[in-house]
Amino acid sequence: MSFMELASSRFSVRKFSDKPIEGEKLEQILQAGRIAPTAKNCQPQRIYLLASEDAMRKINAVCRCIYGAPSCIVVAYDETRGAKGTEDLQYEGFNFAEMDATIVCTHMMLEAADLGVGSCWVGAFSRKKVHDILGLPANEQVCALLPIGYPAEGVQPSANHYSLRDSMETVTIL
Repeated sequence: MSFMELASSRFSVRKFSDKPIEGEKLEQILQAGRIAPTAKNCQPQRIYLLASEDAMRKINAVCRCIYGAPSCIVVAYDETRGAKGTEDLQYEGFNFAEMDATIVCTHMMLEAADLGVGSCWVGAFSRKKVHDILGLPANEQVCALLPIGYPAEGVQPSANHYSLRDSMETVTIL
């Protein structure tokens, strides 16, 4: 499958089967995050794989958008490890850590799809609550949740999946 076919066929899964993901597939998904590009290769991402019943109970208690997934990847970043913008690049003081972590999340999401594992990028949650239930250090911030698992039987993309704005609205060629 080409990259464009993979990217087009991947969709947000909002109902998962209870079948666990094989260890080797989890390793491949996590490895995809490790090789993702980050600004100045600072690699500020912190990835937490929630796979135990206790961890999943905790995340379900603070986020209603886990959709019955058997596992969840919490994507966080270490603020102290992010590349900092410089004045000459007009990004003075900007910390690229969160942007880097979201790129890492995208790599893992696409690798999961390539392996037949469903996912749903989730941004609707309380960062503080997730931070607190996981007991993360103060310098780490959560930026995304990625429930992962095998889609339940019959799951299809939502109608919004096929709704794309015209390219003339999103792309300008100068």
